[in-house]
Amino acid sequence: MKLLLVEDEALLRHHLSTRFTETSHVVDAVANAEEALYQASEFNHDLAIVDLGLPGMSGLDLIRQLRSLGKTLPILILTARGNWQDKVEGLSAGADDYVVKPFQFEELEARLHALLRRSAGFVQASIQAGPLTLDLNRKQASVDQEPLALTAYEYRILEYLMRHHQQVVAKERLMEQLYSDDEERDPNVIEVLVGRLRRKLEAACSLKPIETIRGQGYLFTERCR
Repeated sequence: MKLLLVEDEALLRHHLSTRFTETSHVVDAVANAEEALYQASEFNHDLAIVDLGLPGMSGLDLIRQLRSLGKTLPILILTARGNWQDKVEGLSAGADDYVVKPFQFEELEARLHALLRRSAGFVQASIQAGPLTLDLNRKQASVDQEPLALTAYEYRILEYLMRHHQQVVAKERLMEQLYSDDEERDPNVIEVLVGRLRRKLEAACSLKPIETIRGQGYLFTERCR
C-alpha cells in the first residue's frame, strides 16, 4: 500500500513514516499542502493521511483541492480538535474518516485497512480467490489454510493485484507499491517478482491467476471476494 502522509510536526511525521514502512507500506511523507499537491499530481497513492493543522493552506483546503482535482483515494484526517463540528467539517470537505490526536498507531492502521477494504469493495479483513486467501491484517497468504511463503515484495504485489482484480495494472503502478518516489526503480524487478509469484501459486495449488496483458501490465483473473 502506498500512502501519502501530510503532517507538519516533524517528529510525528518521522514516527508514522517509520512505523508504516516497518509494516510493509510505501510512504511519501510531506510537511505541507503544497508538497502534498505535487506528490498527488505526480504519483499514485492508495490512501492519504492529512493533518488538519497545516501551515499555509489548511488540511481542509487541501482535501477540497484534492477532490476538485478528481482524486478519489480515501482520505483519513488527523486532528487535535475533538469537537463534533470539526469532524463534520472535515468529512464534508471530502474526507472519509478521522482519528483524534493523541492516538495509538494500531488504531490508525486498523482504520486505514478498513478504508481500503471499503474502497475496494471488500468487507472482511481478508481477500479470497478460490483456495487462495490473503489475511490483510497479518500480511499472510495461504492456500487451503496452509501458509504460502512469500517475500514482503511478493506479498505487496499479490495484494495489490487482488485488490484490483478487475483492472489491468501497469508495471509502473506495481513499482510504486515497492519504492518511494526518491528510490531508483527497475521495471525488470517486477517481471522477476511476478514470475516467482506465478511459480509459487502453481506449485501450491495449480492456480494461474496472473495474466500478462501485452504492452499494458498484469491482470488478476480469479474472482475475489
